[in-house]
Amino acid sequence: MKADWKKRIEINPDILGGKPVIKGTRVPVEVIVGGLAGGMTVEDVCMEYRIKPEDVRAALAYAAETLSEEHLIAVSR
Repeated sequence: MKADWKKRIEINPDILGGKPVIKGTRVPVEVIVGGLAGGMTVEDVCMEYRIKPEDVRAALAYAAETLSEEHLIAVSR
């Protein structure tokens, strides 16, 4: 089941220049995903940034949806 990230992620031009963050915090989605990619556990991320596991799942769902909508164009050299 896909997490409903829209309940937990906000994009507001007045907060961090419009970067997606966990609602009610200034924790950017990119920091959460980067932490996980760097080897942090979900528990580590939650403790470090004072967020909930549901926030981490929302960040991952947002990243996955964003990537699924991205269109890449191959350029030959």
